[in-house]
Amino acid sequence: MRAAKALCALVAALALAPGAALAAPRVMSLDSCADQYVLALAPRDSIVGLSYRAVSRDSYMRNAAVGLPLRRATFESLVAARPQVVVRLWGGDARLVQALERKGVTTVVLDDAADFDGVRANVRKVATALDRRAQGEAIVARMDAQLAGAAGAGRGRSALYLTPGGFTAGSGTLIDALLKAAGYANATSTPYFAPVSLEGLVMRPPAAVVLGLFDMARAGADRWGPGRHAALQRAVATRTAASLPASVVGCPGWFAADGARMLAEASR
Repeated sequence: MRAAKALCALVAALALAPGAALAAPRVMSLDSCADQYVLALAPRDSIVGLSYRAVSRDSYMRNAAVGLPLRRATFESLVAARPQVVVRLWGGDARLVQALERKGVTTVVLDDAADFDGVRANVRKVATALDRRAQGEAIVARMDAQLAGAAGAGRGRSALYLTPGGFTAGSGTLIDALLKAAGYANATSTPYFAPVSLEGLVMRPPAAVVLGLFDMARAGADRWGPGRHAALQRAVATRTAASLPASVVGCPGWFAADGARMLAEASR
């Protein structure tokens, strides 16, 4: 009888112990944007795979990725990693997704968020799949605080977003939402991502320019992109409101609010 009572007491004690909680699901991400969500939300010891770009310069969570397994988005990698949850935005193909479904692996597909409501939905979607809702709400709260702090800083001034490749971003993009969050009006009337006229920018420079991705290494075709043309660089040199790093604007994540904060700080 005493042995039975002792066993019951031991079971109760273990149930209350921190280590007795159900283990977090084994999780793997299939692309660099999904990496950010997994690194921010999943317990480190539950991450069984990240993309090879998780440690790249344009990865917002790259420091957290150091030391974790990096894998390709292939069926062989998934078999080796044995994830219970897979997170993806664009990584992997349709056959891989179908194979995951057949194996009963929970697949969380991120939306290519074009506004901060979409980002909130993505954070909560991953947080729910990983049973990390409190951590997800903390990320959303931090993002909202940054957006509130950046509001109105641009005082309605017009600004053009520009990448090294000579592209800008109009309505229907998270960049547009970022500019508006910092109190700027988007200078481009073209929706989505579109090339800009080098001649037009040099002859009629916008009042303000927000650079994006210019921190990336000058390699390949990007080295000679219109955005790096010497004449254009001279035209925007005194009009640059801020230069946002690739780690902030490269993926549709909560860290786009960091960009709004940076732009607001540079405007004050």
